[in-house]
Formats: sequence, C-alpha cells, structure tokens
Amino acid sequence: MTEKIEKKAPAGKPEKLVAVKGMNDILPPESARWEWLEGKVRSLMARYAYRNLRTPIVEPTALFVRGLGEVTDIVEKEMYSFEDKLNGEHLTLRPEATAGVVRAVVEHALLYDGGKRLYYMGPMFRHERPQRGRYRQFHQIGAEALGFAGPEVDAELILLAHALWQELGLRDVRLELNSLGQPEERKAHRSALIAHFEQHFGQLDEDARRRLHSNPLRILDTKNPAMQPIVEAAPRLLDFLGAASRAHFERVTAILDASGVAWRINPRLVRGMDYYNLTVFEFITDQLGAQGTICGGGRYDYLIEQIGGKPAPAVGWALGVERVLELLKEQGEAPPAPVPDAYAVVPDATALPTVMATLQGLRALGVCVQMHAAPSADAGMGSMKSQFKKADASGARFALVFGADELARGALTCKALRDGSGAQTEHALADLPALAATLQSQR
Repeated sequence: MTEKIEKKAPAGKPEKLVAVKGMNDILPPESARWEWLEGKVRSLMARYAYRNLRTPIVEPTALFVRGLGEVTDIVEKEMYSFEDKLNGEHLTLRPEATAGVVRAVVEHALLYDGGKRLYYMGPMFRHERPQRGRYRQFHQIGAEALGFAGPEVDAELILLAHALWQELGLRDVRLELNSLGQPEERKAHRSALIAHFEQHFGQLDEDARRRLHSNPLRILDTKNPAMQPIVEAAPRLLDFLGAASRAHFERVTAILDASGVAWRINPRLVRGMDYYNLTVFEFITDQLGAQGTICGGGRYDYLIEQIGGKPAPAVGWALGVERVLELLKEQGEAPPAPVPDAYAVVPDATALPTVMATLQGLRALGVCVQMHAAPSADAGMGSMKSQFKKADASGARFALVFGADELARGALTCKALRDGSGAQTEHALADLPALAATLQSQR
C-alpha cells in the first residue's frame, strides 16, 4: 500500500482550500436543474394553498434530542453538534426540518386562528458516509399540515406528492402505506414485538439487540439479510389497530382510490419515534439502489405537545432533492436548459453606454439578454467572428448587433441564430417594446 504524501503549498503561497467532504458545490449548469425543480414545487404548493416557511439552519440541540429521541442513529451518531463558545449554548446544524417547523409554529403561536399548511426547502446536515444520493449536506423539500386531524389531510399530502411526480415526469414511483395506530395500540404491539424478538435473541445482530427494549420498531427496518425471516414473521401492527384507527386508514385509502392513485400496504413501514401515529407512507423507486425512498411522511399528532405547545394534530412529508434529481437523470428527464433571448454583439467599446442603456430597457420589459464583455482590460471587445461564436454558444435565439452604422441611425440589427434562416432586421432604439416582442416571440 502506497503511503499518501500530503502536498504542501510552496512557501509564501496560500494553501488551496476545498469543500468539506460530503458537502458539495452546485455549479451551473447543474444549478439550473435545482432551480427548475424548486420552481415546479413553488407553483404546485401555491395551487394546494401551502405557504412557505423558513427556519434557521442552526437550532438548540435539545430540540432534536426531544423531537427525534435520544435512542436514534441521528442523535447518537449523525448530528453536527457544538457548543457556542460565546455563550455556552449547545447548538446543532439541523439534521431534518420537521422539528424546527414545529418549534416555529409553537414559538409564534401560528395555530391560534386555525390550522396551517406550510412548506419548506433547504439544506440539512448529517455526519454519515457520503454515497449516491446521500451527502453530509443534503437538501430536503417538505410539506406540513398542522392543526388538522382528519384523514382527508393525510390523503391531501399524499396527493400533493403524487402530483409533483407527475409534474416532474417521474415514472415507476410506488406508494407504500401503513398505519401506526394510537399509542395504546402501539404499546400492545410493542410488547408482542419484544416477545417475538426475545424468542430469536441468538439470531439478532448487535444493532437489533441494542434496540430490542429501547426502540424495537426500528428492528423492522433492518437491512441485514440474515434477519429478514425473523422480521417477516414478526407481529403486524395492523393486527393491533382498534376500530377508530382502522376507519381513519380506510378513509385515507378510499380518497386515494377515488383519485386513481395506486398504493400497497407495507406492514414493515414504521417510525421509531413515539410521536408518530396513524398514517405513515413512503414513495419508493427501484432505480437508485439501496437509497430507494425519495419521499417519506406520516401523521405526528404528539410532537407539538412534546416540543412544548398545546396538543394539536399534524401530518407531513419530506423528499430528498438530490435523490429526486438523480432519479430524473436516471430516467432521462432533462429539464430545459436556461438560455438568453438575445446576445449583444458590441464591435466597439465606445458604444457601451448606449448598449447598456438599451439592454437595461429590454430587461425591464422582461427580455433575457447576455452582453458580450471584454476578456481583459486592454484587449478591446474582440472580433465580430469571436463574438458571434460566443453568441451561438450561449444558446441565444437572436444576436443584437450594435454596429457603428446602425447606431448612427439610432438603431441596431437583430439577427436570428436558431431558425436556420439567419434573417436580419433593423430595429429603432426608440421603440424597445416592438423589439422586445420580437425577441420574446420564439420562447
């Protein structure tokens, strides 16, 4: 094994700094795909009357310990937590957003006048091994409906996510459902679960033994192939549900059926936190390997009280942005690349005051224009040939040529770049609305 030799910067030269492992830069043109997805989400959320909420990236560590539970992988192994040296506060980079949303709702008494439908998007942080679709800084989009107890809101959120897949053009995403019932039903199931696993204690792996009495539901999530027969034979939570819990679940599925959304029950779909109850769901793909869940959610009627608010029902979901974009790429769905309407070709730098004033006027009318800029301070604007090459590479549909002769007539030349004709028309600088209409006609 060759020993890695660390290269040091030459004396007097600053060391090159790079991003933290698992925390990635998102550069053009890739960033355009993110903007496209975010735009689709904003439009869809508005149609469902969900309003945007933005919470801090840093929250008190106690929020996640209380909200997620001490005996979870996130709290035990994955959180980026630190002590603020200025005041001794224990803080954490948010590993998920729901706890912060609930904290904000409680702190600002948002439910005083009724339920709220909210959505968010932004970065989360977990210290785990970076892999396909999973990074240490990752991004989530989520929707939360707080203050509504009925199964129709569970169904609404599922329909909202399903509509997003259709908007994005995603295929082969299946919906899996389960019900966690209510605490007393889950308590009876928990006892039966522990008894079942205790009978097979010798076959449990180290992680399952550790969770056996603290969080036995999480054992059902195991990816250990050797434990699959034991898990498959475990008592099903659905068999412990009372009449009210069953009715809630049946009303959710009836709405999904009426809306033409396919689903299947997955009795192993659980949540390890006690504040979850009734409906839980996931949207899953088989095209991303082990990281197949692209969106997960459920009802969490007991979290608001747990975080210090008055008891109130809530339900929500979160999707992984990186995973959704990876799936789009896997399925060959390419969002349209952003291109300018026009590229300004400027033969002589002395014309720049007139050129830039004209471009500002066009932009104010909604036209997207990219202006040619000098490569260096003393190089001039460059040849017409080189500028037209850049105009073509930009993807613009038109080139706006600010030649000396045209400017002398108070005009510019508009040259078509994409329709194959190369047609040129002259436009008066004094009539920018007419020029704007031409430039926007082929969008």
